[in-house]
Amino acid sequence: MGMNYKDSGVDIEKGDLFVERISKMVKSTYNQQVVSGVGGFCALYALDEDRYLASSTDGVGTKIKLAIDLGVNDTIGIDLVAMCVNDLICSGARPLFFLDYFASSKLELDVSESVLKGIVDGCLQSSMALIGGETAEMPGMYQVGDYDLAGFSVGEVSKKDLIDGKKLVAGDALIGIASSGFHSNGFSLVRKILDVKSCDLDLKRACLTPTTIYVKTVLSLLKTHRDSVKGLANITGSGFLNIPRINDTFDYHVTAAPALPNFMKEVCDLSGLDTAELHRTFNMGVGMVVATDKPELIIAELERLGEKAFLLGHVTNGSGKIFLDKTEL
Repeated sequence: MGMNYKDSGVDIEKGDLFVERISKMVKSTYNQQVVSGVGGFCALYALDEDRYLASSTDGVGTKIKLAIDLGVNDTIGIDLVAMCVNDLICSGARPLFFLDYFASSKLELDVSESVLKGIVDGCLQSSMALIGGETAEMPGMYQVGDYDLAGFSVGEVSKKDLIDGKKLVAGDALIGIASSGFHSNGFSLVRKILDVKSCDLDLKRACLTPTTIYVKTVLSLLKTHRDSVKGLANITGSGFLNIPRINDTFDYHVTAAPALPNFMKEVCDLSGLDTAELHRTFNMGVGMVVATDKPELIIAELERLGEKAFLLGHVTNGSGKIFLDKTEL
């Protein structure tokens, strides 16, 4: 057996336990306008009788460390925006604006400008305004040359257009939309594999391929086929375990294995992990999942929009479990 995510220093189960432990404290702050908060892909806040504000926050994780080590800082900002807005659009919301937080030991103007270039690029891809942010110098908190990022996105969706998984029924299909690579998850493990296996520079650079931003694709799909889209899942941290977040009163069966980008396949092969562990850690070539009762129609429309799309699996009655063939993840 190869290394796993926990061996690289990331304990997903402890992270889930933390969310469970703080949930009660967080919910003590809620008022009657809060529709959903901790646990969803994004939070929903009732703006008025007809509209919700949707919000999400995230970072890039240790993919930043690989970017710093390779001196490639102009795309990590795309990842930052993507990690936020790909969650936001799972509700059907249209992104409105973005804010960023950039922290480092000491401000290095060329590096900071390169990072901001990526953030601006991501916002342009999302048709979203970058309306503010914060830059912090924190000597003693970070090593010289290191930096960290966080992002905050806000959007809006009308109540009648909300995608919440409640229309899902057994027998619905799962459609996968291809990822560009690892996106921005699992990089503590990716970096360990790259280091332990002494991988070449080209492979390391390929792993920095920016996260695909699905905003224009999803909003275009919803504009023409909203009634056929019953749920959306961003395949982010914890891999395929994100799919039941569509509606945890059903089970989800993944029966297809999409082709991986060559660099992603190479790293996965080097990891020595079994198939189940890979799918609990990485997106395995699937960036977004669409639940629908009209799979052929949705696949055709996604391909027309320029995405690689494929039948990934199906929905059955259940209790929020995910199965890879017949194995529960």
